[in-house]
Amino acid sequence: MTDREVTYIHGHHESVLRSHAWRTAQNSAAYLLPHLRPGLTLLDVGCGPGTITADLAALVAPGRVVAVDKEPAILEQAAAHAADAGVGDRIEFAAADVHKLDFPDGTFDVVHAHQVLQHVTDPVGALREMRRVCKPGGIVAARDGDYSGFFWYPQLPELDAWLRLYLAVARAGGGEPDAGRRLLAWAHEAGFEDVTASCATWCYAGDRDRPWWAGLWADRVTKSQFAREALDRGLATEADLHALSKGWLAWGADPDGWLSIAHGEILCRA
Repeated sequence: MTDREVTYIHGHHESVLRSHAWRTAQNSAAYLLPHLRPGLTLLDVGCGPGTITADLAALVAPGRVVAVDKEPAILEQAAAHAADAGVGDRIEFAAADVHKLDFPDGTFDVVHAHQVLQHVTDPVGALREMRRVCKPGGIVAARDGDYSGFFWYPQLPELDAWLRLYLAVARAGGGEPDAGRRLLAWAHEAGFEDVTASCATWCYAGDRDRPWWAGLWADRVTKSQFAREALDRGLATEADLHALSKGWLAWGADPDGWLSIAHGEILCRA
């Protein structure tokens, strides 16, 4: 790690990848899609398991696509997914730090990051680096959740406690869990003048989506890196985490359960 990096509090437990692998360009990057066309070169920063990357690669084919992430193991999973999606021969995968991208100035038409800036200690510096590798007139696109912008029903005390703990763990690790509302300000501080800001939501309700989301968070609060961070930092006990897990399962079992997640989005012209 460099002194500018943050602890990735989610880690790569199966319960985390279960949600990350659900993401597609349509449900996670719709704000960017109208600006893509065949032949563009694209860098996907923090690609994770690569499901969004594969979709973007299909949209800009035959343009060059490079996907980077800090974790070599997750890059292997992303490469496997790309192969299964039929775009494996068109995406280059490499380990990289968003604060120091190993590409010349002006390499890409589009530089994209999904749920990345909330996990770095210098998001403005990261945006400057993304701008550096973007061609003049190209697009730097970023989308991040805003945890204080999560809303749910019924208002269970266990979920209220989960949110307080999540905010505390994320900030203790050096990140900013309410990144979504800050993206526009960060873009301006990074020197972008032409910025389009927007907001989009995920909503989990109904007998398929609600228990799926509840189940993955019930596991994440007890089994993932998040649980280890909470325990190691003295922010929760094992009993606390198991109570939160039960709260998520209770919410997921409620036929009236509903949850919305707000995301900030920025499209910046380099």
